[in-house]
Amino acid sequence: MSGQGPGVGGSLVCQESYACGGSEEAAFECDECKSLQCARCEMELHRQERLKNHERTRVAPGHVPFCDSCKGEAGGRHRAAVRCQGCKINLCLDCQKRTHSGVNKRKHPLASYPPPKAVDAGVSEAEVLRAQLLDKVRSFLLVDENEEMQVKDEDEFVRKLDCPPDQLLKVVSIFGNTGEGKSHTLNHTFFLGREVFKTSATQESCTVGVWAALDPIHKVVVIDTEGLLGAGSHQGQRTRLLLKVLAISDIVIYRTHADRLHDDLFKFLGDASDAYLKHFTKELKATTARCGLDVPLSTLGPAVIIFHETVHTKLLGSDKPGETAERLLQERFRKLGRFPEAFSSVRYCGTRTYNPPTDFSGLLRSLEQQLDNSTTRSPRSPLVVFKALQALSERFSGEIPDEHQALSSFFPDEYFTCSSLCLSCGSGCRNSMNHLREGVSHEAKHRCRYSAHYDNRVYTCKACYEGGMEVIVVPKTSASSDSPWLGLARYAWSGYVIECPNCDVIYRSRQYWYGNQDPVDTVVRTEIRHVWPGSDGFLKDNSNAAQRLLDGVNFMAQSVSELSVKPAKAVTSWLTDQIAPAYWKPNSLILTCHKCSSVFQENDTKHHCRACGEGFCGECSSKSRPVPERGWGLAPVRVCDACFEQRGVRPELLDLDPEEEEGGTVIARKVGEAVQSTLGAVVTAIDIPLGLMKDAARPAYWVPDQDILCCYYCQ
Repeated sequence: MSGQGPGVGGSLVCQESYACGGSEEAAFECDECKSLQCARCEMELHRQERLKNHERTRVAPGHVPFCDSCKGEAGGRHRAAVRCQGCKINLCLDCQKRTHSGVNKRKHPLASYPPPKAVDAGVSEAEVLRAQLLDKVRSFLLVDENEEMQVKDEDEFVRKLDCPPDQLLKVVSIFGNTGEGKSHTLNHTFFLGREVFKTSATQESCTVGVWAALDPIHKVVVIDTEGLLGAGSHQGQRTRLLLKVLAISDIVIYRTHADRLHDDLFKFLGDASDAYLKHFTKELKATTARCGLDVPLSTLGPAVIIFHETVHTKLLGSDKPGETAERLLQERFRKLGRFPEAFSSVRYCGTRTYNPPTDFSGLLRSLEQQLDNSTTRSPRSPLVVFKALQALSERFSGEIPDEHQALSSFFPDEYFTCSSLCLSCGSGCRNSMNHLREGVSHEAKHRCRYSAHYDNRVYTCKACYEGGMEVIVVPKTSASSDSPWLGLARYAWSGYVIECPNCDVIYRSRQYWYGNQDPVDTVVRTEIRHVWPGSDGFLKDNSNAAQRLLDGVNFMAQSVSELSVKPAKAVTSWLTDQIAPAYWKPNSLILTCHKCSSVFQENDTKHHCRACGEGFCGECSSKSRPVPERGWGLAPVRVCDACFEQRGVRPELLDLDPEEEEGGTVIARKVGEAVQSTLGAVVTAIDIPLGLMKDAARPAYWVPDQDILCCYYCQ
């Protein structure tokens, strides 16, 4: 080794020789050119577009340049001890022994640098202090490969980060394919090469799940993620986990160690941008409101730094002086039809490694610039970081079937939307996962089709709809105000009923003797609704109405046999009231005999006088005579004793319209016929053919009784 220093008269000389020929005194050290430069060389070199952003340091008295081979390695950036005149690089003693021990380089002339001055001692003390702070840092598993949080609450999160609860932090995460050196990159960028995040030389992935650590120097939560395209189970869940990490990050590093940028990089970032805007922005806003946070979590997505390391090829944009690297990135995104609109910025940081180790200084500078920029995202407390990740984990969770792992996108909608399918049409729910927990019902992507199996047609009240409300109505056997006996009788007489909560009973299927119209044409609107798993609303309310009637008939028949109470009394009483003349007193109001005041018991028969319409017991209404003035014709009919004795026609009846009299006769005839036929049908339904009626009234999905020959399960 030559004992002569690499300078003139004890000072450092220009090592670039671009404009001065190497004779002038050095004024700058360019970290990226890896040389000392005089004022002329520095100016001429860095007026070029591709070199103008190089970081330069002014050379002070006693300045010693950094080693060009080992800077960024563990222990900090070492100062050079010698300069190899043959290789034209600065080397520390360790790198000089490592790189110049061979026969060919052993004879290279070397010039020694003076030992570091006091100014360097101050730098060394700062580096020692930094190393001491980082020596305490440990990483921890934040989320496992099954998307399950491994930190139970924010207190444990703060404790594992080892920082004050009110410390304001930013989040930096890294992504990339398996084997690209993501953990190694974080260790050397933030932690001086210490193995805070596990690295491995084996083929297996060294990072499974999501790991976190705190950089106390930059006040950053550093997150290491599992690599893409790695072998393993639950690939859909692992890919979805990456997007959750991206959503809570302020800066995302995409690490690639390839001579050329592959399409996978642009597809991943483009798909991540689309999924973030579609699924995560809304949830992050909801988390902000739910947690009462002052810091918005979703103003813009994170900033992206593409860290590109090459060996044999030039860096992006270095051979095109008129094009910036960022412009070329946007062009690639456009050609692939991916648009990273969710990200606040997408920047390129490249390094070319002629000889290992990799230089991470440029990446650190880019990160520090982004960390200082708080225009889009501000630092926040660990509590906010944890709650945001926890909210996303709770919302977007659950296994992803293999058939949902689409090849056309890194983040298909199936990873984030509800997996329920309509049983009638097969359409999927478009709401986000686990929306039922918040009381949000299923909502389909497409319109449904009618299925006779599920009978998924629903009715809504037309009057309410025209008034701006949507009220679902269901055909039922009886109105809500009817008693079981009364409801049965009304169903036998007037058919099913449609009742609206606002408009009361709006339809009876046999309300008139003839000419009953379909409810769809008059009082209701029809709509085909989706049938979701776990919902039995259509079967319970619609298709089973007739079967529930038979079940009720069967129950009442059993009650009749047990209590020895005949239903004919109750049914006859109601039916008589429905078609009785207007002057008759309703059965429900007749509690005592009008003449003798004897109290009617439950099974006593109430008799109406055809002349006055009052109710009497059998003894007080045992006589009969013609009552033509009431429309009963000339045939004798039941009257009370008082009306029997008063045989004259009252003067007010002489003015009756002949049509009214004829109508009265018709009504009287209908009373006898209708009561007899309807009552006979109801009594028969109770006493004899329940089995025959079941086949006519069974729901669509029931197997007919005649086809059931054995038990379905045990045969």
